[in-house]
Amino acid sequence: MDFTFDDQQLAFRDAIRKFLMVEAAPEMLREVWETHSGRSAELRGKLADQGLTALSVPEEFGGIGQTDLDWILVHQELGYYAIPDSLTDTAYLAVYLLNNMPCDLAFKRQWLPRIAEGRARVAVGHPLNPLVSDAEMADLLLLWHDDEVHALTREQVKLTANASIDMSRRLFRVEWTPSRDTRVCPASPGRELWDGVLNRGALALSAQLLGLTHRMLDLGVDHAAQRKQFGKPVGSFQAVKHHLADVAVKAEFAEPVIHRAAYAVANEWPQRATFVSQAKLMAGEAARLSARHSIQVHGAMGYTWEADLQMFVKRAWALDSAYGDSIFHKQRVAGQVLGVDARLGPGESFAGGIERPMKGIQYG
Repeated sequence: MDFTFDDQQLAFRDAIRKFLMVEAAPEMLREVWETHSGRSAELRGKLADQGLTALSVPEEFGGIGQTDLDWILVHQELGYYAIPDSLTDTAYLAVYLLNNMPCDLAFKRQWLPRIAEGRARVAVGHPLNPLVSDAEMADLLLLWHDDEVHALTREQVKLTANASIDMSRRLFRVEWTPSRDTRVCPASPGRELWDGVLNRGALALSAQLLGLTHRMLDLGVDHAAQRKQFGKPVGSFQAVKHHLADVAVKAEFAEPVIHRAAYAVANEWPQRATFVSQAKLMAGEAARLSARHSIQVHGAMGYTWEADLQMFVKRAWALDSAYGDSIFHKQRVAGQVLGVDARLGPGESFAGGIERPMKGIQYG
């Protein structure tokens, strides 16, 4: 099995990296954080110009028509630069729902071209996330109710803001009344769609957590090279080297697991839910370790507002529990690997396998 990315995917990743390096400096992030909306219309427009909002939209609706695998490297870059935008919900998760819902074609024609052009924000309310991100700025909300998909505008819901440790996240409790008029997908196909949203949401956050892991590690390495004690950079001390090396090892082991999960989702492997949960667990572990050790390297100042590190640490902590915390994902993995008829070992790792039904996990 070849998990290497092709030249086009790598070139697109490099282009996004160069763009974000210029357009998403920490100083810009701080300015956006301190606004009421926490969002930059100018940045959103530039992201659309780069083709990110059109990446998953089919060509017939003005998009590029790429797959989950084409997103994974992009998500890592979005995590590395901690982009404070609803790009993942709108251009990845909402587009997945719209692409696969057996709804009126006119509804897709209404929203998919607008998303591709960067003219629409969509908030997605999954039952695992009781608070909906960016609901206040959303032109459309796609919400779960008894496995159905409901589409509402801001005027049809009541929003209550909820503070987050990560100031770049704008979270809201959404109160609304389901009806036939708001339902755009019934429960029968809806259950599979919401499972797909869960897998893709957890996968996207896994990649972003990996990007955050690398960013926090880079900040720790830079600080260790500049800060001196006893006339020497603290990075020259063995204990500091070991702390940072431990993070690098965690990140190195998490990356192929995330890429395998992306391949499994893109190709609809039966074991994709297990692979996604494993990726989320390993990415979360790497990010938590990177946050802890980078803060140690910085000393007490790592917690302060003046340090760039705190921006990425807080985002990692927030994303770690979104689309399922560690307990949820351990249950999903356990349902697969601890079964009496589990097919494990090297011969089954890349063969698709047979996925056991996940028991005891219900939405709502």
